[in-house]
Amino acid sequence: MEQEVLNLLEELTGSDEVQTNLDLDLFESGLLDSMATVQLLLELDATFDIEVPVSEFERSEWNTPAKVIAKVKELQD
Repeated sequence: MEQEVLNLLEELTGSDEVQTNLDLDLFESGLLDSMATVQLLLELDATFDIEVPVSEFERSEWNTPAKVIAKVKELQD
């Protein structure tokens, strides 16, 4: 699951740095913007069958690859 999330992030951001730096701030680095965030949530829903309403999306909880992986794990339980 972790590798799938990283592959998805790499595809969305166009950067392989997300694979090697799990603490990279996706927003501050400019790799994710609001449109890419919506796409990320849609892809996670389709891939892992988890739903994250955009209205409940807290940027600070999703701003690194490690946090995205943790949130997916949490939402799958």
